[in-house]
Parts: sequence; structure tokens; C-alpha cells
Amino acid sequence: MKPLEIKNGIYSVGVVDWNLRDFHGYSTEKGTSFNAFLVKGEKTVLFDTVKADFAGQLIKNIKEIIDPINIDYIVVNHAEMDHSGALPVVIELIKPKKLICTKACKDALMAHFHRDDWPFEIIKEGDILDIGGKTIQFFGSAMIHWPESTVSYLREDKILISNDIFGQHWATSERFDDEVEPGELYYQATKYYANIFMPTSPAVRKFLDKLSKLNLQFDILAPDHGLIWRKNPSEIWKKYGSWAEGETKPKAVIIYDTMWGSTAKMAASVARGLSGGVVIKLCDLKNTHRSNVITEVLDAKAVILGSSLMNGGLLPRMADMLCYMKGLRPSHKIGAAFGSYGWSNTVVKLLNEAMEEMKFQIIGEGVSTQYVPDEGTLNQCLQLGEQVRESILNV
Repeated sequence: MKPLEIKNGIYSVGVVDWNLRDFHGYSTEKGTSFNAFLVKGEKTVLFDTVKADFAGQLIKNIKEIIDPINIDYIVVNHAEMDHSGALPVVIELIKPKKLICTKACKDALMAHFHRDDWPFEIIKEGDILDIGGKTIQFFGSAMIHWPESTVSYLREDKILISNDIFGQHWATSERFDDEVEPGELYYQATKYYANIFMPTSPAVRKFLDKLSKLNLQFDILAPDHGLIWRKNPSEIWKKYGSWAEGETKPKAVIIYDTMWGSTAKMAASVARGLSGGVVIKLCDLKNTHRSNVITEVLDAKAVILGSSLMNGGLLPRMADMLCYMKGLRPSHKIGAAFGSYGWSNTVVKLLNEAMEEMKFQIIGEGVSTQYVPDEGTLNQCLQLGEQVRESILNV
């Protein structure tokens, strides 16, 4: 995409990756963007770069605005390779006077690129950089989602260059939130939080509280992925506050995998028992990617797991889902389990152990059946759903 002026002297110069379909286990079925920003005062500053593959496109975008050798400083808000991968090429071309970042970010960049000849200038929490006509203030956002993460606030323009915060993995020709369908936008923002920031929610709470107490005004939130928020930035800010607090709604997500259809029949009966005042999401792991499942889990009050057994353990897709979920550490959840087995009746035990490790509140004793469920077993599944429903609505 061509560069775009988002406010006077402030340009989006990043790139759109239409073809990305996986981001370390996160399904990016709609691609993504790697946003970078160019700010012109008396000095010119580039904020972040892009993935290494797109270095040429980034430089081409910059050249439409300014000769790259006239860029004075590069600010690195985040050392992860999707934002720093092009840095060696860009530094070689620009030869900036300063490479501005925190000490933690310098350490990360050194561990990635091993370049002690770069012109590092270390900043600290609250430091201000005057570039002539514009001032930039830096605030730490550690563990959202890396230890060295930082955001940059353009004080006169009331723009927060927010690093990964408030992002979405979504490739679009549109650049702003008010140019796209809001339902899809907020779904992609929710998916992004669920799959990247959920385990760092305590850090998100701390960050939001810190900036709120400073009474900063935000006309624009400019993340490093996806759409730029300009219509009503306070709405996504509120969403982050809700997600970070682990707020839930009357919703149950049934996550299951099945070998010969028995566990699928049990899942349908559990769903029937949940009906009435509860939003139900039925996720068959054969057809639903783990990153879409965890998006549903984010605001759900209950997670109900179902599997059959293979070689004495859970089915591989369920084992994969649990490994992924444990890493993301969902909180404030009710849990329940069901499943089928051939000759070792341990399925409920294995599922409950996983949920206990995640500190879920286990409801009921679970339901298991050998091979194919009969009407009595399906009725037990119905009752399990009713029991979970009662717990959801009485919380």
C-alpha cells in the first residue's frame, strides 16, 4: 500500500501482508499488516520497521515522502522480528544519528543482530524527545507482550504509537477503523487479544491504569498491526480494560474432538442441557482452529471439554488445544468434562487435571462412556449441561 498521512507530518509507511496464514500457531486467515510510522518535525523519526521480507517495500514507501538518508532517528518500540527484521537493511541505508530504545530493547536487539556498532541511545520511562515542532514521550509497556515493549506518545498530535497494543491481524486496503465493518474489526481485535495478550493481562491492567492516571488525550491509537483507531479510540481502550480484568458473560464454550462420533453425540447433549439464557459455542477441533477457539474462550464463563482416548491419552487435537490454552492462561472459568473410551476409563480424569492446572472451578463429576453412548449416558450429558448452566446463571 502507498504511504498515508494520518495527521499533519505523520505518515503510515508500513506494508500489508496479504498472504500470511500462520503467526506462530495463530491462524491469520485474513493476513496482517506490519505498520511503521514516519514523523516529520525539524528532525525526522521512523518508528519501527517491518518484517525482513518487506524491507524493500518499506523503503519505497519512505522514498515517496522523504529521501531516507534525511531520517535523523529510528525509534524501536519492540524488538520482535516482525517489527525489527528490516532494521539492518534500513540502518545501512539511512545511517541514523540515533537508534532510540530502552536498555531492555537494546539487549534484545543485540541478541538478535549482534551489532554493537549501531548508534544506540537509551531512553527511560517518561523521557521526552523534542524533534522541533513535535515532542515524543516514551512509556514502558513491559510484557505487553515482550519484556522490552514501549509505546510512543506524540504530545501535540495526541497520537499513541502503541506497538502491538490495540492491533489486529487483518490485511485490508482500508487504513482506519471507521472505514471497515465494525463487527469484523472488533472480532479481529478480540482474537488478537485472546491469542497474544491474554496471559499478560495483569501487565495490560497496569499499563492502562498508568496512562489513565496521566490524563493523556488520544485522538488516534496507531498499532503496529491492522487498522488505526481514530473514530472513537476510547471504545477499544474500554475493551482492553474488560478483557484484562477477565470479565465474562453467560457463555459456554464446548470444545471437543471425536474419533468415531461418540463424543460428538455427547457434546450435542451437553449443549442441549445448556440451552436457555446462555450463549453456547460448539467447537469441533476437526473444523475449528485453536486460535478461533481461544477467541471464544476469552469472555466465556464456562469451558466444557470433551474427548475420546487414543493410546491411553487424549486425542492429539485436544492435547494440542490444551497445551495452547495453558500457555494463554484464561481466568475466571467454570469447567466440566465428558468423553468416551475403549478400555481405560481415564478421559474425564485427564481433562479435569488439565483444567485444574488452569485453576478452573470444576463442575460435576463429568460423564464418560465406553464406546457409544446410550440414552442413559446422553441424559447424563444433558444433566451436566444443565448443571453448568445453573452455575453460570447463579454466579
